Amino acid sequence: MATEREIISYLAIILLGLILAQHLNVVVSGSMEPVFYRGDVVIIEKTNFMGFSEMDAEDLKIGDIIIYDATWFAEPVIHRIVGIKQGSDGKKYYITKGDNNSNADPALVSGAQVKAKVITIGNHPLVIPKIGYITLLIRGL
Repeated sequence: MATEREIISYLAIILLGLILAQHLNVVVSGSMEPVFYRGDVVIIEKTNFMGFSEMDAEDLKIGDIIIYDATWFAEPVIHRIVGIKQGSDGKKYYITKGDNNSNADPALVSGAQVKAKVITIGNHPLVIPKIGYITLLIRGL
């Protein structure tokens, strides 16, 4: 029979796994190549994680790589901010583009659409290569 200490250790491992899993995102397309590729996993900080704000969409700047809910694509999009516009409503809107795409995305991105920012060290995003392929296969993507 497991001791109280073992049970607490197992629960801590499960909790840590759940928290870490919430900070990983699988890349579903090649639009950001060669920065990262389809099937790679990027490490992110979220705008809202269990009620806590890890990053504020208002603090984003040109060059940041974000994950947002697009109006034109079914899956969340991971693209780089290439421009910022001030809307007539006084809010910031982001112009985004995949590094491997020739044109910017078809619609501006509001702060409310931004779900996360890819964590970088210097100008290099934190990427775990190829381990997301299993998720893509399971989801049929």
